[in-house]
Amino acid sequence: MRSTRYAELGAFLRARRERIRPAEAGLPVGPRRRVAGLRREEVAHLAGASVDYYNELERGAGSQPSEQMLAALARALRLNADEREHLFHLADRPVPRDGGPASHIHPGMLDLLDRLGATPAQIITDLHVTLVQNRLAVALFGDQRRFRGLEASLVYRWFTDPATRAIHPDEDHEAHSRTFAAGLRVAVGRRDARDPEATSLVSALLNRSAEFERLWQEHTIAVRQDERKRIVHPQLGVLDVNCLNLLSENGRQRLLWFTPVPGTDAADLLELLAVIGAHEFSDTPGK
Repeated sequence: MRSTRYAELGAFLRARRERIRPAEAGLPVGPRRRVAGLRREEVAHLAGASVDYYNELERGAGSQPSEQMLAALARALRLNADEREHLFHLADRPVPRDGGPASHIHPGMLDLLDRLGATPAQIITDLHVTLVQNRLAVALFGDQRRFRGLEASLVYRWFTDPATRAIHPDEDHEAHSRTFAAGLRVAVGRRDARDPEATSLVSALLNRSAEFERLWQEHTIAVRQDERKRIVHPQLGVLDVNCLNLLSENGRQRLLWFTPVPGTDAADLLELLAVIGAHEFSDTPGK
């Protein structure tokens, strides 16, 4: 990448970092804070990058950031759609298609996610690719953002990797399979018929899973608004939760958050989950 363009990238990151207030990024405001905006180490933490690497980016040095890193920086800095597109241009990367793992998330949806600190919450695409999770969601489900390719979709993993199903009791698996297939029908129907992400996902599932093929041929559709789930956690056991949804305007993304079902011990277990923390459960259940 040209040095001039790289210097512009660093200056742009620095300017946007300095305008973001800690509260806007879900960070506490300490009494001895010397800067109004975010610190470099805070941006690095929010984007999942090393502090040294982020410092190099702001200095206009280092290697060209990947698509995933640019998407993470855009989310950490709460960039709007125009600013995010500009960031990708400065890094000499093509702007990703909407709907994939590097999709733009509206800053307002990220702000709402930050305000749900007391309950597990995450933002996913219509193909069930996880874009961002809060700390409690990672503690409950494991880090779902580490998957790449077809495996980034929970639907794909559900029908091709038996270990993925350990997150729900065995007797619930059939219902979840039907829900996944019906929801995917809706998502594919809303997308362009030539959308490569959707068509490749369906094609791979039809080739890999007889169960999916059977359900797909039923042509059942369903758009979930709210749903009760039983989540199996390796340390805490079964949690009865309500899964609530907030859809984006175009239906491509949804904010999910999980609240305890009244009359169960889920509220106490979620409080314990907050104490255990994500470091106790960094992998997907069943792996």
